[in-house]
Order: sequence, then structure tokens, then C-alpha cells
Amino acid sequence: MTDTTSAPAGTPSSGAPRIAARLSGTVRVVGAGLLGASIGHALRAKGIDVVLADTSPAQLRLAIDYGAGRAATEGDAPALVVVAVPPDVTADVIEAELARFPDAVVTDVASVKLEPFRTLQSRGVDLTRYIGSHPLAGRERGGAISARADLFIGRPWVVCRDAETTASDLSLVEALALDVGAMPLEMTPEEHDRSVALTSHVPQVVASLLAARLAVADEGALRLSGQGVRDTTRIAASAPELWVQILGANAEPVVEILDALAADLREVSEALRAPEAPGARRVVAETIRQGNDGVERLPGKHGQNQRFESLVVMVDDTAGQLGRLFGELGELGVNVEDLRLEHSPGAQFGLAEISVDPAALHGAITGLQERGWRIAGTTND
Repeated sequence: MTDTTSAPAGTPSSGAPRIAARLSGTVRVVGAGLLGASIGHALRAKGIDVVLADTSPAQLRLAIDYGAGRAATEGDAPALVVVAVPPDVTADVIEAELARFPDAVVTDVASVKLEPFRTLQSRGVDLTRYIGSHPLAGRERGGAISARADLFIGRPWVVCRDAETTASDLSLVEALALDVGAMPLEMTPEEHDRSVALTSHVPQVVASLLAARLAVADEGALRLSGQGVRDTTRIAASAPELWVQILGANAEPVVEILDALAADLREVSEALRAPEAPGARRVVAETIRQGNDGVERLPGKHGQNQRFESLVVMVDDTAGQLGRLFGELGELGVNVEDLRLEHSPGAQFGLAEISVDPAALHGAITGLQERGWRIAGTTND
């Protein structure tokens, strides 16, 4: 019989060096969905004892079968409890875990931090041992079956301490973030919620609104879909039930940004109603330019602001072609910083958009062309 709990998903091979865990003892994870199970996989890869709990017996058994942790026993005495449940029950579960384990530090990974904190305060719950946190990581698909040990690697993990947080308790939550490969940073709950409203919650609404237009579009229009519409609607595949909770819990800052965005859209609409009118072209140009400025501020690879150039290579839709492309780029000494694939409708080839260091762009184009690759364009075209 195969032991399905011995190799957490996404775990490096046994021959890879493993950095010693900062946490020790038992970590209890409440909620065995995508985030909870991924935390379990990542901690178990470090050799940490992980106890899983979930209100759904089927979800719990599935997460255990995949190796995210073990079932709870009466003798468990966790030093750290991680609450990974939907936003509408986060405060209830935090309160219950604080009462059940009076010696444990309790954190949660909900995407909204202020509402559960205020709810618990209004109930008079002693929050000395509670520290809210939020890993900025996820996937389009949820559940234990989608969980991975590498989900948090290189991702920010916000930690919301307050004046009553002790250094030793704070160190536990920071150790959790570091042990799963994330980068901890401190924010207040208010700062966190306003930040994710702009960088996560409003983008979800905008992507969903745009994708909803596709649902009623003509088939002919959809056949013209390129990478631009795929990029801007990728997150529209998210679960409606979860986002109703997230947006409702963070409504105030989301509404502020949506109102400002609606005003911007009205301004552009008015300019395009009369594109020959004085100032109309300037409104459109400034809108695009300000978008350029905003994109430039987004952190790039490894959190840096370094920007890359892209070349688009035509790749035959046959086995091994993408691997050959990567191999020949390696021979040319070109590091692939990012990759995006687009299939051409009705054609037996795809387009590989490859991001490289600007200094390597010319050599990559020349070298690939000499090897018979067809270059469809660059970001400078």
C-alpha cells in the first residue's frame, strides 16, 4: 500500500538541501482548503508536525491523503494555530481557537484584516495572543487538491501586529512566513485592507466586468481574442461565493477606488464621444501614459523594479519544440526572465513571448534567427 502522506505536494527532491525550520513543535491549521493545505505541505517539507482540522470531513480526509498534515488528537498542544477559513467565519474560528488553546498564538490568513479584528474587539475577546496575517498568494482553483508546498515562495506575507503583541509571539508568525518561503512585512489592518483593495479586490471586479462582456459576445469576436484580453480577464475565473465575502468585508476602500475609476472611465468616454474636440486626444493620451507610469511602479522579478524586453517567437505545435527553444536560449547565454504562451487560432503554431534582460535582446534575436527560429516581433515594434 502506498504511503500518500510521505511526500508533500511541490516538495523538492530528497537530494535537495533543506534549510532548517524556524518553527518547532506542532502547528495546527484550521481549514484544509488551498491556503491551509498549502501551508501544511510547506511546513511538512521542513519536517514540522502539522495537525489539520476542517468542518468538512471529506475536505479534511483529502488534504491528509495528499500529505498536508495529520488528523488532530486529544493530546495535541500546538504552539501556533493558523486559521485558514472563509472570511465570513474567520472571527468565529479565531475566537474558538483562542479559547481552546490558551497557550497558543493564533493567526489567520484571511484576505481582509480589519473586519475580523473589529468583530473580535466588539465581543470583548482578549486578542493578546492573536496576530492577523495574510499571504499574498493563491491560484485560480481552490481546494486541497490544488494545494502546493511552493505556493508562497517569494510572495509577501503581511503581518498585522498591534501595541499588545509581544516580540516572542510576533516571531512565531514571522517564522511561519519564512518557513513557507514568503517575505514577511508589517502593516496595520487599515493599511493592509486599503492596499489589497487597490492591488487585488478592485482588479477582481474589473476583470469580472470585462469578462462578463465576453459571455454575450459574438463568436466571431471571440475568435479574435489575443493575449491582451486573456491577461486582463485571467482572474475572472475566481469563485463568486468567496468574492462576495471578501468584497463585502472590505467594501469601503473598494467603493472609493471604484468610484474614482468610474469617474476616469466617464472622462475617457466623453473624450471619445467627440474625438475631434479640443483636448479630447490629450485626455486619451494622458490616460494611457498614466497607465504606463503605474505599470512602471510595479515590482518586477525578485521584488525589483528592473524592466525586461520581450521577443515573440513562433513555435511549431509539436512535441519538444518549447524545450528546444529554451535549450538554445541557454546555449546563447540568455536567461529567460518570464514566459507567456499564446496559441494562434486555427494555426499549427504558438507564440512564445519571452522576457529577457534588455542587454541580451539583440543577441537573443540574432542567435535564434541563425538557428532557424522565426521572430514575430519585440516590445519595441
